[in-house]
Parts: sequence; C-alpha cells; structure tokens
Amino acid sequence: MPGPPGQQSQPQPIDPRAGIDEAVSGLAELDRVPLAEHVERFDAVHTELTVALSSIDKV
Repeated sequence: MPGPPGQQSQPQPIDPRAGIDEAVSGLAELDRVPLAEHVERFDAVHTELTVALSSIDKV
C-alpha cells in the first residue's frame, strides 16, 4: 500500500531579469575584445531581452 501522496511544491517563479544582468555585463568589456566577438555578445543580450519580454504576462 503506497503512503500518502507527497506534497508537490509550487515551481518558483523565474525572474526573467536574472540572465539580463549577466549578458549586459559582457558588454562592459566590449572595447577590449576582438571585433569578431562583438556579434556573439550582442546576440547574448538580444536573446536574454527576448526571453524577458516574452515572459511578461498580460501586456
């Protein structure tokens, strides 16, 4: 006979801003990295902003 059902915890809301700060901090050193790496860093920021904006409810 199985025991009582385990309590299911509510998933913690994910703060969409969490990745934005990290991605934007990569732009701080943009003047010190080769030009070829700029696109990758801007893409990372764009991706994080897209995720954050798409997670906003009822806008």
